[in-house]
Amino acid sequence: MADRMAKFGGSWKFILSFFFLLILWMVINTLFFTEERFDPYPFILLNLVLSCLAAIQAPIIMMSQSRQAEKDRLQANKEYQPNLKAELEIQQLHSRLDLFMKQQWESLLELQRIQLELTEELIDGKKK
Repeated sequence: MADRMAKFGGSWKFILSFFFLLILWMVINTLFFTEERFDPYPFILLNLVLSCLAAIQAPIIMMSQSRQAEKDRLQANKEYQPNLKAELEIQQLHSRLDLFMKQQWESLLELQRIQLELTEELIDGKKK
């Protein structure tokens, strides 16, 4: 309920309707009740109503924010598990790739050693 109230309290519909209500309050008290106004010009009663509204709205908004923060925490926890799993899989792939690269490097070194031996044999064969 707090979420719905906070959503309505922060909407343009609320702002415009409340602005209309304030203007209506002031117009009625200044133009229509000329002799006995229920809230004369500095509009003390209106200020009291606005203060009460603010006092009620603040805790409702805070409750809504607390609920939204809890929802965000739950969503972050839901997202954390797949992200962690993906990170572990990536690390595993990196390890496999490193092992593959090491094996390729060793094969290359072995091929170079064989080429050097063959080159030395060719050079020694030409000298004889």
